[in-house]
Amino acid sequence: MTGAGWRRTALCVFALACGGCSIGPRALPSDRIRYNEAVKVSGEEQLLLNIVRLRYIDTPSSLAVSSLADQYEFTRNVGLTPFFTAAAAGQALGGYRSTVLPQVGWSSASRPTLTYTSQDDQEFTRRLFTPLSLESTASLSKTTWPTSTVFRLWLENMNWVSNAETASGPTPKTPPEFADFLAGVEALQRLTDRKLATIFIDEQDDPVSDELPPEKVTASAQVRAAQAGFEYRKDKNGNWRVVRKKQQPTLRFDESVKSDSDFLTLCRLFKLNPALTSFEFTTAKLDPYLKGTPKDGLDKLDLETRSLLQVLFFVANGVEVPTAHLANGIAPVTVGPDGRQFDWQQVLGGLFKVCWAEGKKPPASAHVAVQHKGYWFYIDERDRDTKATFALLVELARLQLSTDKGGSAPLLTLPIGGR
Repeated sequence: MTGAGWRRTALCVFALACGGCSIGPRALPSDRIRYNEAVKVSGEEQLLLNIVRLRYIDTPSSLAVSSLADQYEFTRNVGLTPFFTAAAAGQALGGYRSTVLPQVGWSSASRPTLTYTSQDDQEFTRRLFTPLSLESTASLSKTTWPTSTVFRLWLENMNWVSNAETASGPTPKTPPEFADFLAGVEALQRLTDRKLATIFIDEQDDPVSDELPPEKVTASAQVRAAQAGFEYRKDKNGNWRVVRKKQQPTLRFDESVKSDSDFLTLCRLFKLNPALTSFEFTTAKLDPYLKGTPKDGLDKLDLETRSLLQVLFFVANGVEVPTAHLANGIAPVTVGPDGRQFDWQQVLGGLFKVCWAEGKKPPASAHVAVQHKGYWFYIDERDRDTKATFALLVELARLQLSTDKGGSAPLLTLPIGGR
């Protein structure tokens, strides 16, 4: 082989060997998306599985991905193998000529390591049983999520009008009370859609002391109060009180609604005074038997909120169960006064529904699917209402159940080599 031939061969081998050197940087975008999708899907499947478990009165359980590391191994080798062929006429080297065959090989391996943290501890359980605060409920209603969706999910009752309260635990034997609440929040949603009702947060002074004479209000006292987050305020009689600022959620209506049928329906069902157009939200301030209620109606909306566990129990009633499981008693059944099985879509229609199927694989139309007790349970890709509700549950479950133990989010570490 001539010198020029050797050089050309060596350059080709070098180019082939270097072709895989940039695997690290090039692998980052695809790996990041791949692991992002895997964590997202597994989180959604875990939540759906826990909802299905609650329908069967099984204990829910959760694992959090606390760390995720992926290590790459990349090896390559280069070789030149001599090869001899018969020489052509006029070429003399013992009747043969020599050449070489370049050989290039490489292999790679990915070894991901995941670390899970059990969330079945005391702190997790406490958060699971803690009702959503009044402020959080009002703030959530101010987002782009429909007010009716938020209220149907997170309220046990409003002004003691029941929102299927018996459904906030294991599936009840008899149908819940829900019709008046559902009709009321649907009327409120229509008013909101027509821009005739809005929820806003009003900043108010909340007195925390009795009246104080002026001589008690010194400069040093005002400084100490300010440092503690309080203020001194003078009333119209010249007396002083210590107050603190509070965020007061309020439902306000346009003045034109007083003759509106939806507004009148809302007032009738929740026992509100139809002469008013502003109602403060409160919690645990109203007598359960409505003692002392003014004849003209109430001037506030008293809410009892649900915990995340109660919400999950509530939507679990939207899980359809195989006939065999109902017949053999594996899953509880709600029976109406007529002796027939109660249709829970009367309560959860347009909000949440989980279907079931048999087979080795989930249905092609499944958005999220899990296996439980030999069947597939899934949310249909075409069911936009359930998908929207499920997305809200996923995000609020993360928010309400997140802790600071071991970092705030899964950590993905990739050793990136190459150029």
